[in-house]
Amino acid sequence: MANALNSKTESREPGNDDAEKAPLLREPREGLPDVTSDDDTLAGVVAAVSAGTGPVAVDAERASGYRYGQRAYLVQLRREGSGSALIDPIACPDLSALDAALDGAEVVLHAAHQDLPCLSEVHLRPRRLFDTELAGRLLGYQRVGLGFMVERLLNVRLAKEHSAVDWSQRPLPEDWLRYAALDVEILIELRDALEEELVETGKLEWAHEEFAAVLATPPKEPRPDPWRRTSGIHRVRNQRSLAAVRELWYERDRIAQERDVSPGRVLPDAAIVEAAAAMPRTSGELTGIRQFGIKLARRYLSTWIRAVNRARDMPQTELPRPNAPGDGPPPVNRWSDRAPEAARRLEAARATVTGIAEDVVMPTENLLLPDTVRRLAWAPPRSVDADSVAAFLRERGARDWQVGLTAEALATALLGAEKG
Repeated sequence: MANALNSKTESREPGNDDAEKAPLLREPREGLPDVTSDDDTLAGVVAAVSAGTGPVAVDAERASGYRYGQRAYLVQLRREGSGSALIDPIACPDLSALDAALDGAEVVLHAAHQDLPCLSEVHLRPRRLFDTELAGRLLGYQRVGLGFMVERLLNVRLAKEHSAVDWSQRPLPEDWLRYAALDVEILIELRDALEEELVETGKLEWAHEEFAAVLATPPKEPRPDPWRRTSGIHRVRNQRSLAAVRELWYERDRIAQERDVSPGRVLPDAAIVEAAAAMPRTSGELTGIRQFGIKLARRYLSTWIRAVNRARDMPQTELPRPNAPGDGPPPVNRWSDRAPEAARRLEAARATVTGIAEDVVMPTENLLLPDTVRRLAWAPPRSVDADSVAAFLRERGARDWQVGLTAEALATALLGAEKG
């Protein structure tokens, strides 16, 4: 295996010089397959996939921005010898038979972390993975969207005009289905091209470790205070207004879940923040805020007013803290005053990680997570050396290849910062 650390290569950008000449992929090779929407047809798909060979390209379409949650509304797959299939997971919500047929097969996904949760909901859980987006990041591509990578590596273009449509719509228009089928049409060819580059750059084993880590990542735990991610909440200046954000957020979420619509279609974040700042007392005052004039929001004016009034009348002891409790270091902009020695360590550690990332041609965040670097600088091992730093990194989830590239260099950087 080539040593990527000692063979500095050029960045994988800019793109294909022949981009303007790349033909647009318009039709699936075997034509557009019918949508599988009953158990008998699904059994035929399972049999066809079982008879195929090699990796299986998989994709899923969600209705983000339209429906509540991130469930799949279409699942696409393709395998050599079995062709492409389009499955309606609303009509066929249990794909465990397909999952059994794929046991042992490598599943090719693009940005697997986005699709794996919704695939798991329909009992499709890959055991082996090749993530084309993640492979592109490890290879140093600055743009890793599927369309760009297909154009760059395979010299064909994918139409992307239906990427953000409402996939919960039934029946699905034929041009949407064609778009969906084409997304898996050449995913295996893309996988093969990326694997070749991974071998050439000595990064294939790194990629295998990353893919295994993606599959091993447990489902995300619900956030303790999800309302704190309301866009624009940084403009809310006092605890009572924060309580209004919280009360409005939870009412919106309840309504969105009941109606199965995206929360932003019930009430935009900007409306929540503005109402929390103004603390209106009447429906008239509330509708003076422009975003509360949208059709769905107007249906619940009394609900919004009750939420604001609960915040207004809430005992001081029940008001939310200004900042969410956390288990990590304080914001970095406070370090120079509060802990100048930690600030020096962070500067040295960041420079070290950046230098190694440049040598191996990949984004720094794919070499080591920024949060891991911050935590190491804030609270390093009691005795700093390559072994103790390696143990720290592994405890934070770093893979063997990451530890091998960074532990010794980071230990040297931390010790140097202490002496400085």
